[in-house]
Amino acid sequence: MIRDTVDRARSLVPAERLRILAGDHLAEPFHRALPDLPHSSYLVEPQAKGTCPVLAWAAWEIAREDPEAVIVSLHADHLIRPLEAFQKTVRDAVRVAREHDVLLTVGVPPDRVETGFGHIEPGARLDDGVDAWRVETFHEKPDAETARRYMDAGYLWNSGIFVWRASVFLGEVERHASEVASALPRLEEGPSAFFEEVPACVVDTAVLERSESVAMVRATFAWDDVGGWEALARVREADGDGNVLEGDATVVDGHGNLAYADAGRIVVFGVDDLVVVRTGDTTLVTARERAPDLKFLLSRLEDSAS
Repeated sequence: MIRDTVDRARSLVPAERLRILAGDHLAEPFHRALPDLPHSSYLVEPQAKGTCPVLAWAAWEIAREDPEAVIVSLHADHLIRPLEAFQKTVRDAVRVAREHDVLLTVGVPPDRVETGFGHIEPGARLDDGVDAWRVETFHEKPDAETARRYMDAGYLWNSGIFVWRASVFLGEVERHASEVASALPRLEEGPSAFFEEVPACVVDTAVLERSESVAMVRATFAWDDVGGWEALARVREADGDGNVLEGDATVVDGHGNLAYADAGRIVVFGVDDLVVVRTGDTTLVTARERAPDLKFLLSRLEDSAS
C-alpha cells in the first residue's frame, strides 16, 4: 500500500514535491520500500500525536517556502481505481482550493451500507465548474440503520483525502485548534519541541468539524478503506464456506471467518464469523461485527498499559 500511495502521488506531482509523514518506527521500512526517495522527503514524527499536529507541521514547513502552495494529503491504507479518475478528481479539488478559501475533502458515493466510515452531508453547490459542495455536517461512524438512512439521503463517505492551501489550513488551525496553533512557534526550535508541547488530536474533530470553511469534491473513482480487517473480505477471494485466509491459516468446519497469519500458523475449528489475526507475538480474536471497533480496543490496551 505504501508503494501504491506514492505512485498515485507521483502521478500528480514531481518526486521532489512529495513529503511522507510517518512515525519513527516506520521510517526505516519506508526507506526500504522507497529507496529512490531522498531523506529530505520525510517528515518523521518524534512522537505520535495524531493527524492534526503532523498535518500542521507539514503545512508550516511548506508555507515557509510557499504559503499559497496546495497540499494534497493521502493516507496509505486505501484502495483506489482507476488511476485516471483519481487524477481528475484531485486536480479538480486542487483547482477549487486555489480559487476558494476552503478545506476540501473527497466525498465518495457509497456502494453499500457501511458502518465503518464517517459520512458527509453535502450542502450548497460551491463551484459550477467542478462537482464541489459545501459540507453541511460530518457524521461519525453510524449503526447499520443510520448508515442505510444516510445512503438513501445522498450522504457520502469521508475518504480522508484532503486538499487545501497551506495558508488556509494554518488559518483554520489558528481559529479552531488553538491548542495546536499555540505550539507551532516551537517548530523554530525543531519538531521535537513542538511535539513535546502539542496535545494529541485528529484533524477531523480538531479542525474540520469546527470550521465553517469546509467543502467536498465528489469522487469519480472507486474507493475503499483497507485499514480494517473487514476490508480483507472485499479484496481477497473467499473459499466455498465464505472464509478469507491469508498466510498459513486453515479453517475447518467454520464459515465466514477472516484468518490472517504473518507469523506461525492459525487453525480455526468449528466457529463462524470471527476475525483471527496472528502477527509477531500477538494473536487477536474478535467477532467480525466488532472489527470496526478496534480503535476502542487499542485505547483500552493503552489505558491498561499506562
